[in-house]
Amino acid sequence: MIVIIDYGLGNLGSIKNMLKKVGADSVITSDPELITAAKKLILPGVGAFDNGMSNLKELGLIDLLNKKVLEEKTPILGVCLGMQLFTSRSEEGELPGLGWIDAETLKFRFENADRRLTVPHMGWEYVTPKKESRLWENMYEESKFYFVHSYYVRCNRQEDVLLTTHYGNDYDSAFEKDNIVGVQFHPEKSHKYGMQLFKNFVNNY
Repeated sequence: MIVIIDYGLGNLGSIKNMLKKVGADSVITSDPELITAAKKLILPGVGAFDNGMSNLKELGLIDLLNKKVLEEKTPILGVCLGMQLFTSRSEEGELPGLGWIDAETLKFRFENADRRLTVPHMGWEYVTPKKESRLWENMYEESKFYFVHSYYVRCNRQEDVLLTTHYGNDYDSAFEKDNIVGVQFHPEKSHKYGMQLFKNFVNNY
């Protein structure tokens, strides 16, 4: 069973519907017993970094998630804010992140960019793969995804970077380290490209 973690933020129903389209059963819950039994986890998220971390703490889920992800090596996919919560910190807030990936979440700035752009970054963008990955099998040659965000992730270890995207500057739009995967875009809103990504997460991890 795939558990979509309900911590009060995110497009939960859209993700569940996309998983159903690729033949995967899932449940939306914050119940620790169901999360403990999960074979795979998805942490979605739309909103502020500190709200996300506060909600996880109030639900008593941080220690459980650390156990599932770091000790039991349960595959987990972070989406948008969910990806950012995997990092050590964010310029958006004061609270520490989960710290599963050696990375930080930064605000878009365009002083050294090729042009000044609007924030939040909204719309479709192409992505560039940086390494082979189970998440990227049978993906379309030129793949694009739907983004909505004002902050982006910068990995400190290049070997963790899975995809990059150009918006003023190049930034890390997906990472992968062992069982931990995060994507900045919204695969649940990205049509056939997102469907293939979910299919790979379901079948390859």
